Amino acid sequence: MAGTLQTLSLKSPAISSPPGRRRRVQSPITSVSPSGSRSLSGGGNSCDVHFIHLPISSKSIRASSSLSHQGDGSKEQLPQVKAGSWTKSLLKFASNNFLPLALVGGVALGLANPTPGCIADRLYLSRFSSFGIFVISGLTLRSDEIGAAAEAWQVGLFGLASILFFTPFFSKVILLLKLQPQEFVTGLAIFCCMPTTLSSGIALTRLAGGNSALALAMTVISNLLGILIIPFSISKFIASGVGVSVPTEQLFRSLFLTLLVPLILGKALRESSEGAANFADQNRKLLSVMSAVLLSLVPWIQVSRSRTLLLMVKPAVFFVAVWMGVLLHALLLVFNGLAIHILSTICGGSKSAFAKKENTSALLLVASQKTLPVMVAVIEQLGGAFGESGLLVLPCVAAHLNQIVFDSFLVSFWLQKVHAFDSAKAA
Repeated sequence: MAGTLQTLSLKSPAISSPPGRRRRVQSPITSVSPSGSRSLSGGGNSCDVHFIHLPISSKSIRASSSLSHQGDGSKEQLPQVKAGSWTKSLLKFASNNFLPLALVGGVALGLANPTPGCIADRLYLSRFSSFGIFVISGLTLRSDEIGAAAEAWQVGLFGLASILFFTPFFSKVILLLKLQPQEFVTGLAIFCCMPTTLSSGIALTRLAGGNSALALAMTVISNLLGILIIPFSISKFIASGVGVSVPTEQLFRSLFLTLLVPLILGKALRESSEGAANFADQNRKLLSVMSAVLLSLVPWIQVSRSRTLLLMVKPAVFFVAVWMGVLLHALLLVFNGLAIHILSTICGGSKSAFAKKENTSALLLVASQKTLPVMVAVIEQLGGAFGESGLLVLPCVAAHLNQIVFDSFLVSFWLQKVHAFDSAKAA
């Protein structure tokens, strides 16, 4: 609805009154002229009043009213902005740390209510989760990245030797420790015989600016060869010390079906279908989340099965087992770091492939980590030969989390040093 706005314009002569005398005010008399202007007169003085007609609209009134309400409610808007920012930060943290949070959540859920986990165990859900993890690994595996690692083949070769042959010797050191329940020690010893992590080492290598192709090649090949070597490593380093015989042939067959077959299926699907390859490349974050969820099912089921025994373990004992995992990872880092330094000196100094930072960061991170999914698959196939599976897995879940967190801080330290060096160079 349109209307008119009348603006009052006053023209009045200056009025002065003697000081000390009150000025008498008379009520003005209003007269209206035909033109629409009005004059006010009174007491001999007059002033002309002109009303200027300006068009206004209801939209202008509503806009003005809206602005007025927004201004009045500004104080109420501030907490909403803060809450939204806090929620966004929380979601970003959960997205960046989804795997550790999922593993911790699985353990907590198993301790809080073991019934659903026991039902999932009777349905063999843990075996299906391992199968799904390696299907996703094959689906996201790029062939060109493996070929790009050929230039640093010497570094990759030592990395494979370290992962599959040298670091399993540390299981002998772990078995020398005395801790009750014994499954905590045995579980960490088995953890030493595993290949490298399936995704954490590659992700941290990329974050550090390292040779991600080399990291990927070492990851894939060590996990494939690990299926052949793990049964013999467990028999040699652990079974003899514990007094248990491992059915090597049966374990190899089980690992072949549980790990290698789904990995080949995922890779074959990627190579045979362009749509599947594009989907995997465009949704790597989603597939990573799915893999983390499948992996978190493992500690959830294992802890649910062993909840009664776990509650009998003293917190101080579990705390010691956690620190054993931290010490193990520190030993692996020190061993691989010293080996890199020695090999760099022997193989040509600064011109050696071992002297390049992108290669050494990939080697140090990947060769010093151990994978949890393969370890869980091995425990599943052993069928309780080394003790209660939940007690075997729990310290390894803690060790897996520790190595990811520790290496994340290590990568952050490297990046800060690089940034400081670049800043000093630019100055």
